[in-house]
Amino acid sequence: MFAEFEKYIREQAPVTDGDIKLFRETAIERTIRRKDLLLQAGEICRYKTFVSKGFLRTYRTTENGNEHIMQFSPENSWITDPESFENFTPSVYNIEALERSEVVMWTKKDFNYLFDNISGLKAYSDKLISRNLHRTRERVFSALSSNAEEKYDEFIKTYPGILARVPLHMVASFLGVSRETLSRIRHAQVKQ
Repeated sequence: MFAEFEKYIREQAPVTDGDIKLFRETAIERTIRRKDLLLQAGEICRYKTFVSKGFLRTYRTTENGNEHIMQFSPENSWITDPESFENFTPSVYNIEALERSEVVMWTKKDFNYLFDNISGLKAYSDKLISRNLHRTRERVFSALSSNAEEKYDEFIKTYPGILARVPLHMVASFLGVSRETLSRIRHAQVKQ
């Protein structure tokens, strides 16, 4: 698990062997079975999590039981509930493994320790936050301005290969369209 993280972080940030040692010393490695929750709504998110292998989703359930997927997190991605993690407040989100997954996690205390002791980590984290904020804004803009076909086309470009890993109803939930609409779009594209 940690080997995948080490490879990733060496490609993303200027880290030393000593930095890797600090990451390893503070890391918690965990395997999550398919359909198990890493975070359940109502709990406080206690970890920043790196996905080494597998696939997770962040979703929220409405009062009438509808699920709305906010994020897919495949290998080499980070997942957390930043609001809950930073403020120690109960999360309104669930984080579930869609496949057997291997993750590397750090507590807030340990991640702050890493920030204080790894010079390039803060800059890398700021870059990651900025990129995620940009993606979120683009997704909101798409939700407000794009039709269902355009949303689907953008999803395919942004997340190649995910359709083979998740059920169609989850993609529909992520896009904010009905399963029937998504099936119609896919069928029409196959005919073209």
